[in-house]
Amino acid sequence: MSPSAGTERRCQQQTRRTEMIRKATAVWKGTGRDGAGHLSSESGVLAATPYSFKTRFENEKGTNPEELIAAAHAGCFTMALAFGLQMAGFTPDELSTEAAVTLEPEGKGFKISKSALTLRAKVPNLDEAGFAKIAGEAEKNCPVSKVLNAAITLDAKLG
Repeated sequence: MSPSAGTERRCQQQTRRTEMIRKATAVWKGTGRDGAGHLSSESGVLAATPYSFKTRFENEKGTNPEELIAAAHAGCFTMALAFGLQMAGFTPDELSTEAAVTLEPEGKGFKISKSALTLRAKVPNLDEAGFAKIAGEAEKNCPVSKVLNAAITLDAKLG
C-alpha cells in the first residue's frame, strides 16, 4: 500500500461518522427594530451573545446571523480543505480563509445572495493546478456550502 493510500484510508476512517445534530438557541424580546436577543450554542462558545437590529444593520457591538454564517462557512471550508490536502498527501503550513456574506434586499425582506471565500494558503510541494483542484473540491463538498442557497465564489491562492 502506498503512503498516500494509507493516509487516505486513515482520513476516511477519522471522518466516518453517524448523523450529528448541533444545537443553538435564540431568545428575542421586543419588536424587530427596538428589541434585542441573545444567542447560545450547546458547546458554550456562544453564551448569551447579544444580537439586535443595531448589531445587524448599524455595527453595534454584538453579533448577527450573517456573521455567524460567514464564520461557519469559512470554518467548514477550511477544515474540508485540510482533509482534502491530507488525503492527497499534503500537509499545509497554514490555511487562512475569509468568508464575506452578502445580505441584500429582496421584495419585502432580505436574502443572503453570496458568500465569497478568500483563501490564502501555504502548502509545501503543491503546485497551483493541484491546489486549485483540491480547493475546488473542498468548496463543493463543504456541508455549509451545500446548505447555502446562494452564489459561492472562491479566490484561492498559494503563497
